[in-house]
Amino acid sequence: MIGIIDYGMGNLHSVQNALRRLGVEYFLSEKKEDLADADALLLPGVGAFKDAMHALKENGMDAFIKSEVAGGKPLFGICLGMQLLFEESEENGLTEGLNLLPGRVVRFPGKTAGGVSYKVPHMGWNRMILQQPDSPLLQDLSTDYVYFVHSYFVKTEDRNVLLATADYHEEVPAVVGKGHIFGAQFHPEKSSTAGLEILKNFADYIEGRKSDATKI
Repeated sequence: MIGIIDYGMGNLHSVQNALRRLGVEYFLSEKKEDLADADALLLPGVGAFKDAMHALKENGMDAFIKSEVAGGKPLFGICLGMQLLFEESEENGLTEGLNLLPGRVVRFPGKTAGGVSYKVPHMGWNRMILQQPDSPLLQDLSTDYVYFVHSYFVKTEDRNVLLATADYHEEVPAVVGKGHIFGAQFHPEKSSTAGLEILKNFADYIEGRKSDATKI
């Protein structure tokens, strides 16, 4: 059972619709005591990094998420929710993130090193370049095109957390992960076939962990 974290800044309706379409069991809650019973957590997000961290800290949800992850619970961040997994963001002033993965969230400069201007935000369908195709989230995908909408992206020096990237005038992390922590910069719930397959892979990963636990 996936617990979707409701902290007032998520794309909740579309995420729920996608999970419902897949037949994946989930519930939505803003209460830590409810989410503690989930097999995995899903952190959605739309809006500004600073506002999102303020919302998470307001009722101690930030500390709860870190505690649950430290205890081994899988976590999947979507869009802004993915960015929150990292150390900090430059959006509207430097703001500390959940610090679960190494890296900083920065704005697209809107200009290449050669001085060529390009549009910000990065919006529309783009192809993922699979860096770690054996990742549980990326196995057996029938297409690699997904839908992005973002003005900020993650810069990290740790390539081990890059499961898939995209090219938007420079390398953009598309799917990230380390251990049981995952994130997608694009919107899986709006990415048609590939997005649904990634969400299903996450659900299958959770079920696989539960099955392994019962064998111990």
